[in-house]
Amino acid sequence: MIPIPVVVCVVGGWCAVYLTDTLLKSSSSVRNGYESWLSSNGLALSPFHIRWQTSLFNRLFAKCARLNPHFLLLWFSAGMVFGVLAMFGSVVLLTRTLLQTLAQMMSETPEGSNDQVLQVVVPGVNLPISQLAYFFIAILISGVIHEFGHGVAALREQVRLNGFGMFVFVIYPGAFVDLFTTHLHLISPVQQLRIFCAGVWHNFMLCVVALLALLLLPLFLFPLYSTGTGALVTEVVEGSPASGPRGLFVGELVTQLEDCPVRGVEDWHSCLRQLSHSPQTGYCVPSTSLQLSWPGGRVYKRLDGSMECCSNSSLTDLCFSYSSNLESRLFACLPARKTIQASRTCRSNADCQTDLTASLCVLPSLENQTRLIRVRHPPQSDMLFVGYPVHLQLAVSLTDFVPRFGFLHFDLPVVLETFCKYLVSLSGALAVVNAVPCFALDGQWMLTSFLEATLSSLVTEKSSRELLGFFILLGGSTLLAANVALGLWMVTAR
Repeated sequence: MIPIPVVVCVVGGWCAVYLTDTLLKSSSSVRNGYESWLSSNGLALSPFHIRWQTSLFNRLFAKCARLNPHFLLLWFSAGMVFGVLAMFGSVVLLTRTLLQTLAQMMSETPEGSNDQVLQVVVPGVNLPISQLAYFFIAILISGVIHEFGHGVAALREQVRLNGFGMFVFVIYPGAFVDLFTTHLHLISPVQQLRIFCAGVWHNFMLCVVALLALLLLPLFLFPLYSTGTGALVTEVVEGSPASGPRGLFVGELVTQLEDCPVRGVEDWHSCLRQLSHSPQTGYCVPSTSLQLSWPGGRVYKRLDGSMECCSNSSLTDLCFSYSSNLESRLFACLPARKTIQASRTCRSNADCQTDLTASLCVLPSLENQTRLIRVRHPPQSDMLFVGYPVHLQLAVSLTDFVPRFGFLHFDLPVVLETFCKYLVSLSGALAVVNAVPCFALDGQWMLTSFLEATLSSLVTEKSSRELLGFFILLGGSTLLAANVALGLWMVTAR
């Protein structure tokens, strides 16, 4: 569910704004001055919507539209081709997303929801409050670049630009350009298509640029930060299994999980996945230190069928199972840290035969699906984690970038990396959504121009073309609305 404080703040804030606006407009003494101030500043208020428009940037748009006419023609023609392909591709993508959502609704568990390309984003629910700044800045930049494409393409096609503006709807920021409608109707459908596809095209290119910046970030930051030496801890959830005096701390470098080397964040996640799906790792222990910790009758089964041989009150001992030449399965209650600290990992007794002393491979006897994981973070002593690997994954945030100098902080690469990821996601999502043939989106005008440009000779009646476009728009609008409604329900109600 959406957090109540978030709803209260949003609704309360908008009510206060709208109430103030209503009171000022109803006052005979300040009404004229207030409305004149709003008009002169290009401001307009309505419930849950505030809009600002200006002509200050018209010269900048005009200058960009005159930079290189030949290049701009090729640029926006390529955008037109991409926009048409994106229009059809968005329908396929939304259909696939809708089918995935319906499949998740029918299942008992929401597994696979993270595999969806498109997801509804609700601040405070599936968007951390701590990352709201990234979200709003990225979506505003994506919107500005989108409208910049429309504006420059329109001026290149000799369509007058009345102004540029920005708005806030509920909590989501955006941008727009105001084009002279009469000029739009006078140009050819192909010229119109170049203008209407420019926004989607610019969002796609912004997505590509942000993705390249993300991939080349280690190269850009190479003089200041090194990579490939481990995963640097940037945050540990308080009270989690990874916290505490023997846990992980911010600024420490994780280099290994059991016998799986960790050279970066991707290795960290890969190792945890590998450990969760592989049998529990064992440890080579000298045979002389192994004794039956309890008589045979004191070893008991847990509910899941695993064996326990230690006292429930013990916080340092752990039950281990092993086999010898005489008996197939024995159990020993051993001090976990002392047993594991200097031991090599193993899978069977054969892996321990290289030791100078006779050793056996002991395996932690744990409940189903839980694992004992040794986390190396030198120079500190190893952290021993007992539990579900996914809990360790969620408890720790890491980065690939290790500062080369003591005065550098690890926050800079994290900020740049996170912001690039938001730009890729939101600019790409804005391109997909706007390409959908749907009422009130770019897809509506892209579809209309496309039908006029391709079907005018085949379907001579304009009313027939408009009717065909209407039904396509109706289907696209229904598809988008269904995705938004079901996606919102999955995020907030499930």
